[in-house]
Amino acid sequence: MAQVLNNFLTKSIVLALLLLAGCGSKMSHRPMMEATEVGVMTLQPGSVAVQSELPGRTVAFKMSEVRPQASGIIKQRLFEEGSTVSAGQVLYLIDPSSYQAAYDQANADVANAEAIEASSELKDERYKQLMEMQGVSQQEADDARATHLQALANIALKKAARESARINLGYTQIRAPISGRIGKSSVTVGALVTANQDTALATIRALDPIYVDLTQSSTQVLQLRRLLGTDGMQSGSRKVSLKLEDGTEYAEYGTLKFQEVAVDQATGSVTLRAQFPNPRGDLLPGMYVRAVLDEAVNSSAILAPQLSISRDARGNPVAMIAGKNDQVEQREVVISRSVGNDYIISSGLQSGDRLIVEGLNKIHVGEKIRPVAVQSKASKSATANAPARQPATSKALTGRR
Repeated sequence: MAQVLNNFLTKSIVLALLLLAGCGSKMSHRPMMEATEVGVMTLQPGSVAVQSELPGRTVAFKMSEVRPQASGIIKQRLFEEGSTVSAGQVLYLIDPSSYQAAYDQANADVANAEAIEASSELKDERYKQLMEMQGVSQQEADDARATHLQALANIALKKAARESARINLGYTQIRAPISGRIGKSSVTVGALVTANQDTALATIRALDPIYVDLTQSSTQVLQLRRLLGTDGMQSGSRKVSLKLEDGTEYAEYGTLKFQEVAVDQATGSVTLRAQFPNPRGDLLPGMYVRAVLDEAVNSSAILAPQLSISRDARGNPVAMIAGKNDQVEQREVVISRSVGNDYIISSGLQSGDRLIVEGLNKIHVGEKIRPVAVQSKASKSATANAPARQPATSKALTGRR
């Protein structure tokens, strides 16, 4: 019995050794793991607009406060509040009775002065003739001549008084000094107004075109000047786009008109003024807006999709590239700013690098990979030269305010 048990154990051990040998033979013939496939994008320099997003307020292109230039009672109001009025249009009528009477009197004074002048002229002519015949003395002729000249001067004086009375009579018709939209009236019919009073009767604003006054910190101004001094940087266009209070983009583009030459000591900012067409009246004075300006153009920018940039243990931005022999390399990069869904890389990456943009979660530094070229849609749109509409996420030189 013991002999049978020993034979069984011996056969079992031999069988186990044979099985292990077979498994080892199979493992030795297993193929090596294939390289991980990743998507890469070959970096090329492109032209990118360097933008600033600045806060601002809309300001009327023209504004005029309507005030009376004559005193009296408002007899009639001839406009609808909130309507569009034209320059020279009559807005209010002041009771003209006293001014009409003053004009009529001045007109009569002119007629009287002209009659006196006609009589003095005849006397002057007669005395001239009598003087030649020794009929009157030299003194009498001179007096007649002086009287005639005084009569002429009196006519001029009376005509000036008549013109003044006519102007004052015209002031009883209060006219619009400019064309535009008129606001509410501060007076009603029957109200007493005085010449050049402090309170305006109404305010007229010209809204097409319209101004947008923007504020930019003096720090940003200095940064932009230094930026324009670097290689590959050129001055941007004067075109300005606008975002409204509700976040929507204004349909019309504006033009940057000027930059203030002084810094506001209270805020440390500089004022810029842009002009926008406003044909539909969407922009009203006093609205808060944000404007995007193309302040410079970087003609040799290296763009990397934001999703391809990660952070190392110290929090520094890093990028993975397909290096020599298709092995993963890690590069520490410096981000200049963001443009849409991309970063502008100022150092760490260069033209020709194969940036890994897909499959980053499947690779490690030094690992063998199989790169496949891809085209980033975000990068393609961001590197377009002078796009029709910049992304709404454009930032200022020092970031969003």
